[in-house]
Amino acid sequence: MSGPRESGVFTALRTQLQEAATEFAGGPDALEGILLGMVDDVDRAVREPLEIFPVCHHSPASALAMARRLREKQPKVVYLELCEDMAPLLTELRNCRLPVAVQAFAGDIDGFPQEWAPLSVVAPITEASAEYQAIAYALDTPGVELVLVDRSSDHVFQWDDTARTEGAPAEAEEAPKSEEAALHGEAVGVEIGDLRPRFAELEEHLLRHGKVRHWSEWWHQYVEVPLGDSDHDTYRQVMFLIGSLFRRLAPGDGDRARVDEDRERYMWTRMREHMAATGTDPEDCLYVCGAFHAASRVEEFGVDGRSGSFTISPRTATTWQYGLIPSSHAAIEAQFGLAPGSVSIAATQWQKSLKRTRVRPYRLEGQAGSRTSRAKKALPAAAPAAPQPATDRLSGFLQQPPVLDGLDEAELLGWSVDIVRAARRNGYLASTADAIAVFETSILLAGMRDRARPTPYDFQDAAVTCIEKDRVPGRRDVRRLVEIMMGGDRIGQVGYEALPPLARDVYDRLEPLGLKLQQRGVQRALLDIAGRPELAACSDVLWMLRRLMPAAAARPIMGERRLGERSIQESWDLALGTHQRALIELGYEGVSIEQVLEQRLRREAYGPRATTAGVLAAVEDSLLYLRSGRLADELGTHALKVLSAERTVDGAPEVLRRARTLLAYYRTSRPELPAWIESFVKAGYAHYCTLLPTAFRDEDATVGQVAAMLGFLFSMESLALSLGCDRTQLELAVAQSHPEDPSKMALLWAAQVQLGTLSRAELRDRCDALLDNPLVVPAYPRYLNGFVHALEPVPGLADVVVEAVSNAFGRLPDTVLLPWLPLLITTLRKGAADLAPLLIREAGRVFPGRLPALDTWVPPWRMPQLEDPFAASRSRHTATAAQTPRGAALLTTHPAACDAVAELLGCEDGWQQQGTSALPPGGAGAALLAAHPAACDAVAELLGCDGDWETVAGPFPSGATLVARRPATSQSLEALLARA
Repeated sequence: MSGPRESGVFTALRTQLQEAATEFAGGPDALEGILLGMVDDVDRAVREPLEIFPVCHHSPASALAMARRLREKQPKVVYLELCEDMAPLLTELRNCRLPVAVQAFAGDIDGFPQEWAPLSVVAPITEASAEYQAIAYALDTPGVELVLVDRSSDHVFQWDDTARTEGAPAEAEEAPKSEEAALHGEAVGVEIGDLRPRFAELEEHLLRHGKVRHWSEWWHQYVEVPLGDSDHDTYRQVMFLIGSLFRRLAPGDGDRARVDEDRERYMWTRMREHMAATGTDPEDCLYVCGAFHAASRVEEFGVDGRSGSFTISPRTATTWQYGLIPSSHAAIEAQFGLAPGSVSIAATQWQKSLKRTRVRPYRLEGQAGSRTSRAKKALPAAAPAAPQPATDRLSGFLQQPPVLDGLDEAELLGWSVDIVRAARRNGYLASTADAIAVFETSILLAGMRDRARPTPYDFQDAAVTCIEKDRVPGRRDVRRLVEIMMGGDRIGQVGYEALPPLARDVYDRLEPLGLKLQQRGVQRALLDIAGRPELAACSDVLWMLRRLMPAAAARPIMGERRLGERSIQESWDLALGTHQRALIELGYEGVSIEQVLEQRLRREAYGPRATTAGVLAAVEDSLLYLRSGRLADELGTHALKVLSAERTVDGAPEVLRRARTLLAYYRTSRPELPAWIESFVKAGYAHYCTLLPTAFRDEDATVGQVAAMLGFLFSMESLALSLGCDRTQLELAVAQSHPEDPSKMALLWAAQVQLGTLSRAELRDRCDALLDNPLVVPAYPRYLNGFVHALEPVPGLADVVVEAVSNAFGRLPDTVLLPWLPLLITTLRKGAADLAPLLIREAGRVFPGRLPALDTWVPPWRMPQLEDPFAASRSRHTATAAQTPRGAALLTTHPAACDAVAELLGCEDGWQQQGTSALPPGGAGAALLAAHPAACDAVAELLGCDGDWETVAGPFPSGATLVARRPATSQSLEALLARA
């Protein structure tokens, strides 16, 4: 750089520091270099023609000094340390209630690792900040230009691979306790005016000797309060000195230091480019930046700094979206590692400073909560005043004793009374004595910490000491109550005009509900869709918000949405104002919620980790929320490709459930099935038949997954066979399956019963053999687990499962039953909880319903074979069987079947003996035969009568015995044949 290395302004200070270093260190060493280097940094920054205004993040003292300086200097150009691509968004701050955060968001990234997505950068802004004062002055003063000079949001991630943790120190002072602390999500915080020691030993030393608990309290006591009433030059030089100290004592983190220096080169390069392009005089400019960057030592520093040595890399192809999101004091504290309550205390200090100093701050025109502003006045055209020569203000500031504020008893008494009142409301047994104790303890703590006036932190410690007992009776402890009393956690709100189009569209479409949805808190919405059909559109919006936003944003209380069903009344708990950030971020993805939902469904279905179950879920959601048959058919066709590529059965249960749901919906809502679902059933039938033998042997495949495969094969079998599949493939797959796990073995037996290769009697015999084998009894619960899962593909085996469980409890002794009983219960609860109702329903049908009947109850599977009640009738007709015509031989051999059919059809006339009964030729029986020949032919074929029709010549013609005696039987059989 050109010019002298140092001026004579700080010669006296340099001499004093050099003597002090020699005395304490015993000679020239690194300490002397650090102390003199700090003075050089201050001297260099003070002599810069372009005025540098150092600030601290959300510092009331910085905001107060900024308001004073802007009214004195009235610069024409304000350079601000903020991402340069966020400039167009600052005008929307007037439509918001602070605090809010300026956000840059990128969902689809190009040029960064995909695992970083989505990218988000936020810059929170509060009213008690110097940055807001500069923004309000520049935007509402004609002729003033605001220029953002910091790196872009894209460069934030280009330059720092650890940018995700840049705004959140590894060791926060205290963990956030409120949900408002997560308003910024996982966004990276832009450190506007960040000022905190990066040397852990230095911070520990300052806290210990300052007799404070955390950094926020130290800054409030030793920087914020002394600088609150200082003049402009003193403020600048002290902030330069602090920034230089923290900069020189920041060892170890070379990457972060490199990024900081690159940011400084970036900002000075942008400022020189702007001044060269516009011809602006540096005397008319003001550069607002963090004190850490103000004392910079890079070669590009200053208006006359080195040019052309720093090249700004181009941005990536990532498309960035910009907007405003709500912020809060707790969110700022959590993101930047500040003590809980420190930002609220700073806001209270800001209001007190304004009343004490009578400084008129800048506020944006139309800002929520602001008074009506006067008309704008253009800047005077008078020539700027000549700059005053710099003087040494540091020496006097560092040598003067601390100013001790007098005790404000009225304020402290008010605090003590208010905290006791708040504690009583929250369940504490506090009294007037506690208020007096808090008052006296606050004064005592302040005296122990060498201050005459208790700070809010002293008062907080005193309140905790005097009121906090062994437990917290309510949701808030005393420390949190003090934070609320000192100002609370103020939460900002983005106004309607500053919202993205999607958010405004949502509010417009929900306007018929008649609720103030932008307010925070939960509101109840009642939708009588049957009485007000126009509310059906609101219901559609709410269900889509339920799908896209956090669960608490839109929670249904009454009503549901299923395929093929619509609610006529619904009730919702809505908290869109509380979750405004999530709604705003939806606006970065599209202009309507339908578009965002369709994009997400496509992204889920076509993603690299998409599964068949996930694609079917996307199909179901497209029908449920969008009612888009086109999208459903497209995604369903893609499900075929995903299914064919899968080699595991992990998603078989979900595939079965969703395939059944979609199939039932299409069967009831369309005249024919879509082509994709027919192809899916065919492909799924062949796919699961192929994987079935492997799944039975695979140890990683659970019994529930194998049961779901069999459930798909058996439940879709009729449709698959009608579409051209071969059942032999399933039979071969079952025959090739040889499981070793007892649960899968029981599942295989159930499949064999369903296919007909194993009878139910043989299955019962195998279960009995398991109980008879003492070596197998310990594993019997696993067999039962398999049988219970078998109810999914073979629900008809419910009686066999009930029998198997009952036999185990009835036959096994307690010494064997009790050890594996817990295993049985936990296994069934964990793996077959959804199948338990079917088992319980079957048990309720089998077991007696009353307790007294249990003593004499005999299980159906143990009942002896009953005597044939028709034995006498059979013997009575045996004698006449030889004389009975050929077609009636089966009837006389099995009369019970004929009696059962006659009773079912309501025929009360009994059997008639052949010798005692005579029907006239062409009587009732013959007339019935002639009237219903098809029925007689069918019965004749069933009974083995091969002869042709004969003319009725005797009382009972051949082949017509049944129809002659039971005319109702012929009519009923013909009706059944007609329906078939």
